[in-house]
Amino acid sequence: MTQIPKTIIDKLEEGRQYRRVMEIRADGEDDSKIVRGYATTFNQPYTLWTEPGYIVQEQVDARAFDGCDMADVIMQYDHEGRVFARITNGTLTVEPDERGLAIAADLGGTEIGRQLYEEIAGGYTDKMSFGFRVGKDRKELVSTDADGTKTILRTIENITKLYDVSAVSLPANDATSISARNQGEGVIAEIKQELLAAEQRERQKQKIKIMTEVTK
Repeated sequence: MTQIPKTIIDKLEEGRQYRRVMEIRADGEDDSKIVRGYATTFNQPYTLWTEPGYIVQEQVDARAFDGCDMADVIMQYDHEGRVFARITNGTLTVEPDERGLAIAADLGGTEIGRQLYEEIAGGYTDKMSFGFRVGKDRKELVSTDADGTKTILRTIENITKLYDVSAVSLPANDATSISARNQGEGVIAEIKQELLAAEQRERQKQKIKIMTEVTK
């Protein structure tokens, strides 16, 4: 049975981890500065990194946040600096649903928060990330290409702690985005996002030949 290299396992088992896979939109009406989106989606693989001979992918199980500590999640920029919203003062909500980990943040409480909202609305900041700690995962060798390149899929089965959601400029998953919209534009934007996600899933299916070999 082919073993996953220890160097890859070590990278996957770091303490606090960050994933830039969030999609979010500016959705405020009138004078409100509300943004809504997803910190991650469930059961949708994304590429973490590539190295000679290996492609390392990851997905989040739909039950990964069961029992997760989300008592004081904050919203930041690039996981550092000022806090734009947080659960404990009621300006941030984080809750899993059938699609993924849904978030809603009110950025109207501070001047820098309102500036961030305008950057999102203007399309200058269009990606997000989240910081977390893994409690349990599963690693599998799912395919080997003709040139010998192996694809490893890590499934995160349990997340013990969610630290923050953060606006960022460069994502791990280009299919996710942050976009400003009004009520009329919302339906069109959602349709475009769904089509893009469907195309990405189809490309993924064509690329990966599922194998039964499972590594410990």
